[in-house]
Amino acid sequence: MNNLMAERATLRKLLRQKRQALSSSDQTQASINLDSQLQSHAVLQQAKTIAVYLANDGEIDLTRFCHWCWHHDKQLCLPVLHPFSKSHLLFLKYQPTTPMKRNRFGIFEPELNATQVVPLGQLDAILLPLVGFDSDANRLGMGGGFYDRTLSQWHQQRHPATALLGVAHECQQVPGLPIASWDVPLDAVITPACEYSRPTYLEQ
Repeated sequence: MNNLMAERATLRKLLRQKRQALSSSDQTQASINLDSQLQSHAVLQQAKTIAVYLANDGEIDLTRFCHWCWHHDKQLCLPVLHPFSKSHLLFLKYQPTTPMKRNRFGIFEPELNATQVVPLGQLDAILLPLVGFDSDANRLGMGGGFYDRTLSQWHQQRHPATALLGVAHECQQVPGLPIASWDVPLDAVITPACEYSRPTYLEQ
């Protein structure tokens, strides 16, 4: 393991412990505060199709935001492990009645149905979970590379209206994240307290 990988692995372990240590009341309050941030976000207010995630491993719960989206007739999608392309994701439509199953990581995802797949280019925004971030909206994931692999080729030619928005607790912020060449940059990271935007995103 090279120095960069070792540093990222150490940081990943520390930050996962931090968010796992949050109490139930802290998690609930974080979800409430984040919901306010998301509902008032201009991109998400205008978005018609949004990819979300189901909280796991201390991630912030998006249930409140999901209900707000459904109430406002927004189409939600969830990531599903790609059945043929290793370490890649598909995005499937998500409704309250969507049949769900646990994937190999124990995380619930929609049952695979080709008619429910939404192409990346049709997503107005993607809310990405993360383990760590810095003030420039750089993202450290769980280490599997699923989002980076899924978004890498598409990102180079990506639809300009699609926003990549990370979601995290404030305790997951670090002064300067060690960046790898395969990391796909986010447009912003949204926490229960505020938003951290990538400098070039602010210029768009």
